[in-house]
Amino acid sequence: MRTRKSLFVGLTMLCAAIIGMTQAVQVGRAADAPNVEQVFTKFRPQNGDVEYDIPDPKTYKQCNVKLINDGKASGWVVTGPAGQTLRRFMDTNGDGDVDQYSYFRAGLEVYRDIDSNWNRKIDQSRWFNLGGTRWGVDSNESGKIDTWKSISAEEVSRFAVRALVSQDASLLAPLLINKNDLKELGIKGPLEAKLLASVSDPAAKLRKNVTGSKIIHAKTVWLRFDASPPGVIPADSYKTDSDLYVYENVMAIVESGNPQQPGLVNVGELIRIGDVWKMTMLPQPLEGTQELAAGLVMFHALGAGSSDNPSVNASAVSQKAQELVKELETLMKSPPALNAGKPAFEKYYKQIEAVLINLNNESKTEDERAQWTRQLLDTVAAAVQSGNYPTGVARLKQVEATIAKAAPKSPLVPVARYRWMLAEYAAAMQDSKNDNDSLQKVHATWLKDLEAFLDEYPNAEDAPEASHQLAVALEFGGKLDKAKKWYQRIVSEHADSAAAVKAAGALQRIDLDDKMLSLSGAALAGNGNIDVKQFRGKIVLVLFWDTTSKLCATDLPQIKTLHDEYRSKGFEVIGVNLDATKEVVGPYLDKNKVKWPQIYEPGALESAPARSFGIISLPTMFLVDAEGKVTNRNASVVDVKTLLAEKYDKK
Repeated sequence: MRTRKSLFVGLTMLCAAIIGMTQAVQVGRAADAPNVEQVFTKFRPQNGDVEYDIPDPKTYKQCNVKLINDGKASGWVVTGPAGQTLRRFMDTNGDGDVDQYSYFRAGLEVYRDIDSNWNRKIDQSRWFNLGGTRWGVDSNESGKIDTWKSISAEEVSRFAVRALVSQDASLLAPLLINKNDLKELGIKGPLEAKLLASVSDPAAKLRKNVTGSKIIHAKTVWLRFDASPPGVIPADSYKTDSDLYVYENVMAIVESGNPQQPGLVNVGELIRIGDVWKMTMLPQPLEGTQELAAGLVMFHALGAGSSDNPSVNASAVSQKAQELVKELETLMKSPPALNAGKPAFEKYYKQIEAVLINLNNESKTEDERAQWTRQLLDTVAAAVQSGNYPTGVARLKQVEATIAKAAPKSPLVPVARYRWMLAEYAAAMQDSKNDNDSLQKVHATWLKDLEAFLDEYPNAEDAPEASHQLAVALEFGGKLDKAKKWYQRIVSEHADSAAAVKAAGALQRIDLDDKMLSLSGAALAGNGNIDVKQFRGKIVLVLFWDTTSKLCATDLPQIKTLHDEYRSKGFEVIGVNLDATKEVVGPYLDKNKVKWPQIYEPGALESAPARSFGIISLPTMFLVDAEGKVTNRNASVVDVKTLLAEKYDKK
């Protein structure tokens, strides 16, 4: 059996502050344990994008570090004040070195860094339970994932949005289809060439796809995954060694500053390679003239390009369907010029509609018909939201009526309904031209439509998002009681949805007045955590903000003046920055001579601090009294001025 001394030598890698010991030291003595503060401040996941529990530094003394032995494996488990597991660092092979670093949330392991070759360098990372399903490999131990052993389609769509926002093509490199993947699938000939060309030069294509975009910028965040169920292309459809599992037209719903008008990013076609979903094209926002790209694999299976074995294609679909697919591909690649008028776009979209309808009519199965119908709905809805196809709303309503007449219980009925609602709302907002009376009417109609949709389709696939849209709209309209009921309904009826996390945070935020504020997060400077409890005895303004908001920029000079005037008297500001990239924040603060502490965690409006309070607009400000209670959860600069004058100027 390995000695205690061997274990402790290995664990000095984990914590340099372990007190020296001998083999005679008994298990459980305080001298056995690493320093708790270093465990929490020095060790973090090598790969981010995961929420895990970070205790309040004031509770470190209530945390416990225990030595555990499980056969050959030994290590440390760190528990919090309530006894919940927070960290686990293990030596699994008995060589005296830690090779697994685990992080927990709500008592569940959500992330693990692994040294699988026992050379004291991380080469694998895994996400579990609430953290996701990913398993990444860092073969060259550079700190970045090189390949994925498993990743879900939903998580791929998140990476697609992150890559567009950050313009970091390296995020997508392990997720783009490659030559080895195609060899494994047995894909050859023209289709192989098309796929490799589609994902070539990703950095340039990412730049091109966001040029002029209004929905992709530093504050854009991923909201949810949207796609019809994946299809199976059987091995005998064309020359491939196995069945192909394909998602056609995957969409990512994003928020880019206006929570009432989410944007659409076309992630495109995903194909499954083992336990990994891979992209066959580069993502692009759907706006202006950017349209849904034709799926290369699915279309190829339908006869678009398998010239190496035309007899196989002919047996799969009709000659007419093959011709229609080719026509659709041609249309998708040839949108009107940017300066073309609306008549040109109207004609273009109607041509696409006609082809999709004909493809639907030529389909031999319900799944195929559903696929073309969804593409029709998504294409028209995106066109309306781009501002180039106002008559598309009426077209969407016609499609819904047609589906409902043929199959009243079809899940496509609510899909169609929600798309025309979103499109109609977007068109109405465009027509309102910021006129207050018009905006109020549009808002009232939107609320009515959302409530009617949710009454009729409470379990539809779009119900969580629609419920959140309704709750947000009600909250903005000052109808807090109704908003709270909808937030509560999301949490109880759609607990597994992304909307539920935001709804729970919104409920906490709405009920903050006269409650103790619990807020902590990683410091922007990277030197540990910032906790509002550190500022007890002072009046504190908690400011959720980012560098792109005009309202934040307007408030900032006034807040800085107040901070300069009253800081010495007992006033402090804590910034919670919600920019998508950390790099822009420091220069902005230096330029504006902002000196108060800043919390920053990745994810923007999807970051842990933002989701904890369901933040939906910026700036959002909390005023906290000297005892740590929230006195105003929706403060304005005027509120801050008034409070500080009353508190300090009368003395």
